[in-house]
Amino acid sequence: MSVRSELEKKIESRTARLGIIGIGYVGLPLAVEFAKAGFPVIGFDVKPHKIEAIGHGESYIGDVADDEVRRLVEAGTLSATGDFSRLGECDVAIICVPTPLRKTKDPDISYIAAACSEIVEHGWNCRLVVLESTTYPGTCEEVILPMLTDGGREAGTDFFLCFSPERVDPGNAEFPTGRIPKVVGGITPACTAVAAKLYEKAIVEVVPVSSARVAETVKLLENTFRSVNIGLINEIALMCHAMQIDVWEVIAGAATKPFGFIPFYPGPGLGGHCIPIDPLYLSWKAKLARFNPKFIELAAEINASMPAHIVQRAADILNERGKPLNGSTVLVLGVAYKRDVGDTRESPAIEIIKGLQVKGAVVEYADPHVPVLDEEGLELATVELTPKRLAACDLAIIITDHAAFDYAAIIEHAPAVFDTRNATKNLDGRGKVTKL
Repeated sequence: MSVRSELEKKIESRTARLGIIGIGYVGLPLAVEFAKAGFPVIGFDVKPHKIEAIGHGESYIGDVADDEVRRLVEAGTLSATGDFSRLGECDVAIICVPTPLRKTKDPDISYIAAACSEIVEHGWNCRLVVLESTTYPGTCEEVILPMLTDGGREAGTDFFLCFSPERVDPGNAEFPTGRIPKVVGGITPACTAVAAKLYEKAIVEVVPVSSARVAETVKLLENTFRSVNIGLINEIALMCHAMQIDVWEVIAGAATKPFGFIPFYPGPGLGGHCIPIDPLYLSWKAKLARFNPKFIELAAEINASMPAHIVQRAADILNERGKPLNGSTVLVLGVAYKRDVGDTRESPAIEIIKGLQVKGAVVEYADPHVPVLDEEGLELATVELTPKRLAACDLAIIITDHAAFDYAAIIEHAPAVFDTRNATKNLDGRGKVTKL
């Protein structure tokens, strides 16, 4: 029996053992979906607290319920370990590790390389390797393939290598991992077919594409589309502020057009693990091909400038009230990068808080989803959002529009409010609220 036939037989019978390397915001939901579909799944991670939590049947991801993890652990279909030698037990390895940027804004794929090294060393039985971590076009062919073929094995015959971009949207209950169509592109057509056969057992729809390069670029296009349009609307917001026009009313009016317009909304800057980073992966790769992606880089520049703009606007609002930013107490409302999640990765709130502190402001924050903010030199804990706390600040800035915030109370008790998210749109904030 060929390697492909043997693996496909295990996939059909759901006896193929899956190893998911990296069980964070992408890996854990994926592991749960496959375990729910009946596959035995081992999650691999270097962080002990994640392994311990899974062992106790607990989730550390907001989109995954404790009860679901507990049920799968008790059923024996889900487990976690830091022992990478156990990759030898797996038929499939799926890589879901971080892909950050270096300080030079170049891609950092060291976590991918480290995961592949573990597969090469221990995953002798892994016949299918799938990369889900967002990366630049060519990573599978140029980086992973040479590592996996070093012993003479041939892709498409002896093993199968694919890219399938993650599409996790934290906090989106309408589209959990299992309900989001899955793009799959392999090094060879056989690689694509084998990976598609696996994913269709757990995901609502599988979309095969012609190559791993296409699949890698699909992911970058998705997030570059968002980055560029957010950059455009951020620039429109800056323009409207200069011309004393309400940008939120402009967007609402334009959104009534039933065709040819998709509303995007301005904000204090981009955050999360994808949109601030992925376009720069694409830009970096494009430059290697001697193509200068001006549009992408301009959007990234505008988006990256927004935290500094927020700090300056905060200073202007206080100046209009006869107060300097230096020495004033600023209460930042929300430090997560998006509404109703506890994820602070690349959150614009971090740069805003640091910018306010540099200018001498006393900064506090309130966020029901982030009890402690310990990043990039900041060591702060959330404060209780009471009328007394609001009244004691000089300015409250809404950075993340969590549903848990009582915006009417914020307007009532804070002496001044700077709303960067239009969270107070249905409330009377005249004389107190300044919009982005």
